[in-house]
Amino acid sequence: MLGWLVIPWNQIFTAACGCFLSDRNYIHMMESNLDALQKTMEELKNGRDDLLGRVSIEEDKGLQRLAQVNGWLSRVQIVESEFKDLLEAMSIETGRLCLLGYCSEDCISSYNYGEKVSKMLEEVKELLSKKDFRMVAQEIIHKVEKKLIQTTVGLDKLVEMAWSSLMNDEIGTLGLYGMGGVGKTTLLESLNNKFVELESEFDVVIWVVVSKDFQFEGIQDQILGRLRSDKEWERETESKKASLIYNNLERKKFVLLLDDLWSEVDMTKIGVPPPTRENGSKIVFTTRSTEVCKHMKADKQIKVACLSPDEAWELFRLTVGDIILRSHQDIPALARIVAAKCHGLPLALNVIGKAMSCKETIQEWSHAINVLNSAGHEFPGMEERILPILKFSYDSLKNGEIKLCFLYCSLFPEDSEIPKEKWIEYWICEGFINPNRYEDGGTNHGYDIIGLLVRAHLLIECELTDNVKMHDVIREMALWINSDFGKQQETICVKSGAHVRMIPNDINWEIVRTMSFTCTQIKKISCRSKCPNLSTLLILDNRLLVKISNRFFRFMPKLVVLDLSANLDLIKLPEEISNLGSLQYLNISLTGIKSLPVGLKKLRKLIYLNLEFTGVHGSLVGIAATLPNLQVLKFFYSCVYVDDILMKELQDLEHLKILTANVKDVTILERIQGDDRLASSIRSLCLEDMSTPRVILSTIALGGLQQLAILMCNISEIRIDWESKERRELSPTEILPSTGSPGFKQLSTVYINQLEGQRDLSWLLYAQNLKKLEVCWSPQIEEIINKEKGMNITKLHRDIVVPFGNLEDLALRQMADLTEICWNYRTLPNLRKSYINDCPKLPEDIFVPLLPEKSPSRFFFF
Repeated sequence: MLGWLVIPWNQIFTAACGCFLSDRNYIHMMESNLDALQKTMEELKNGRDDLLGRVSIEEDKGLQRLAQVNGWLSRVQIVESEFKDLLEAMSIETGRLCLLGYCSEDCISSYNYGEKVSKMLEEVKELLSKKDFRMVAQEIIHKVEKKLIQTTVGLDKLVEMAWSSLMNDEIGTLGLYGMGGVGKTTLLESLNNKFVELESEFDVVIWVVVSKDFQFEGIQDQILGRLRSDKEWERETESKKASLIYNNLERKKFVLLLDDLWSEVDMTKIGVPPPTRENGSKIVFTTRSTEVCKHMKADKQIKVACLSPDEAWELFRLTVGDIILRSHQDIPALARIVAAKCHGLPLALNVIGKAMSCKETIQEWSHAINVLNSAGHEFPGMEERILPILKFSYDSLKNGEIKLCFLYCSLFPEDSEIPKEKWIEYWICEGFINPNRYEDGGTNHGYDIIGLLVRAHLLIECELTDNVKMHDVIREMALWINSDFGKQQETICVKSGAHVRMIPNDINWEIVRTMSFTCTQIKKISCRSKCPNLSTLLILDNRLLVKISNRFFRFMPKLVVLDLSANLDLIKLPEEISNLGSLQYLNISLTGIKSLPVGLKKLRKLIYLNLEFTGVHGSLVGIAATLPNLQVLKFFYSCVYVDDILMKELQDLEHLKILTANVKDVTILERIQGDDRLASSIRSLCLEDMSTPRVILSTIALGGLQQLAILMCNISEIRIDWESKERRELSPTEILPSTGSPGFKQLSTVYINQLEGQRDLSWLLYAQNLKKLEVCWSPQIEEIINKEKGMNITKLHRDIVVPFGNLEDLALRQMADLTEICWNYRTLPNLRKSYINDCPKLPEDIFVPLLPEKSPSRFFFF
């Protein structure tokens, strides 16, 4: 009795009020609130599921969900757990209700429970009102991409000076200026790397290369490429891209590093918000002109000067190497004279130092000094100190043949990456290299020349590709030499960039020998004048080019090289092309051309014809008789297919050395592989729309195969024949163990699209040098490499050890049943880029080692 009396009267009174007062009638409203809560929770769960769906789509694009989205989802998860607890007690609490729900057998418990239900209902309604997020994810950005910097001398103090200026709150824009090759880019790279230490203070550091003939869209694309992992912006207009950039950067504390400005860049037009003390953002640029610093309204300008004599000697000594300097007692003194001729220019010190790094006699060093002395005073300004110095590296090339090959590389825009074999094809047709020297997929001589130019620092090898490019200062020097040191500038015309909208009016058609127009917006090409000396005409990648005048080719008797590739809107060649009687090289790949003019048959000197990635169709009837000197014929990925007629034509081309082709008939494929000369010329092969139980690919016959595509085929078995005819003819007792790699030694790229009949691609083990693989829309494929088949192949051939040991690029798309790449995919040592999309059965952990920082190109073949 005493225990009952200790209950406070105020608590009893509160409970009673809860039973009967309408404004807090938790007991009476319990059942209706529970019904409302259950319905509202269902809406909340649906909203959560919809939101997760949106998030999943964005995360598949490589984006990262927003923190506020994560917070909302976490709150929903907590509320859902609490709701489950309420439901567990619901039957007990509702069972206690009495007096038509106005009271309870345990008023205190029911009151507390009803209060929880009411409050949770309000919380769920609040969450539901906030479920519609305008954005659910954002781009994952690596704040700083660290640059690999070569050994430097005398740069530390300049880096600290620039860094100190940049960290000053009053400085938003910093200009670094100096002559070409003085080390401005290296200084900018050093600043870039210092931001790694301050990664938490800045949201993103963006590196942009600005060429002399810059385009706003080119700069915008580089910026958006850093800010966004998706590619949805690529087809947007310039103004839309500017808006995207502005909307992204205005929310960030950013650093924008612009390398090599030649003129003012309107940052507003690009979409970059101005750096201010308030936003803390920074813009740093390099330029060769103090005027650009003024036009860009730099808050501070820092001159990047040449090295002091002591610093220059230290850099030169490191580049030449102590072994050479100690090879003769007089060489150090001569080397100091050579280093002094570089006037402290780091680029010249590196280039000439590299050239002298193999000169072991005093005669060679004395000759170098004489050459530098003879040219060092002829040109004023920058040309006086740079071009003659760089020319020494050119003069040191072994012979005129190599020099011509080098000068030819200047016909493309700065920083253009060109495949090595493309250069070699040009050189052969121009006559720089003997056209009979084809071997192993090109010419060993051509590759040797490229190697010499790379080692001489006159060409630069590009990462992850077989391309090379030319430094802009070196290119200027090459153009200067090409024009006979500026004395015959009318003989060469090289233009690039979007600002070029028509053929220049000041061309002297009677004199010009070489013309190159690349990445321009020229719509029409016409010429009324005679061009008696024009030998090289390069008109590439002009997206707006739609027409070539009938009269344009009327009088070009010496034209040898004509490259019209990558002009997608060009649909027709004029019949007057028949007048180009000296033409040896014709490239119309990646154009809209669907038929060849009849006049093409008169080009009997033609040795190179490229029709790849065009709509050109037909069987090229009569090509053997009309173009008897063809050495290179490319129609890979065109509408031309090898049939019985074309097979005979190809066999009759007795000089044919390189062939890229498409085949639909398995019997034709067998006949090609049965013809040793024809099969050995194959570099790219496309099997398309082929339906057959079995395809046999011979590694012996197709020894030069570099690129293989299998499109829309139904093939039950792809078998690799790795034995030579002689080996097959031996009896079992005579057969010796195989020596050397049995596979495709040069096959580097494989593209498979819509292949049926295959559950695995274990035959790819015979492509041990494969670098790029793309497989898509082939739903029956369950494994790329089957473990059992793979182990059998590796047991048979001891040289085949690691599947995909050289693979660099991997793309897998729309593979519904794909469960495995290969049994030891984690050992892929060289994988740099990968893209996996819509392969639901692949293990989740397989994505971790394969996800790239940047997605590869859409197709490897473009």
